Amino acid sequence: MGVVDPLELQPLADPLDPDDWRPSSRWALASDPRASLAVIVEEIAPGDRIPLHRHRIDEVLLYHSGTAEVRIGEETFKVAAGSIAFIPAGEPHGTTNTGDEPVHIRAVFPSHLVDIEYLERNPAPGTEGAAPQPPVSYDTRTGEITPL
Repeated sequence: MGVVDPLELQPLADPLDPDDWRPSSRWALASDPRASLAVIVEEIAPGDRIPLHRHRIDEVLLYHSGTAEVRIGEETFKVAAGSIAFIPAGEPHGTTNTGDEPVHIRAVFPSHLVDIEYLERNPAPGTEGAAPQPPVSYDTRTGEITPL
């Protein structure tokens, strides 16, 4: 399974993830059972944002289209097609679509186990006053979610 084609994007409106509710944005996860790597393919709708979060592993963001701002730690950078953002492990980060068209990105992780801890939320309807969920780890090979 060295090639994933076609990759089917799904809306970001999962009741199991009340911290990142973006039904106008879409995403897909790709991994291979022979490689300890994972890729998130995402289409961020105009006005949407990936909430501030962090991982225990490094991440690389590859911007393919659209215009956005990416926050890494305390700094904010304007990015567009061709931009690459390197996110060190533990560094808070998030991306906001600042344009009129979708932003297409690829997030590459050096592990098939991808953890996430939300520091801000895009709350699902009915969860607006809730605190972020505890951090979890996703096994991109099996789909298993483990609390950290």
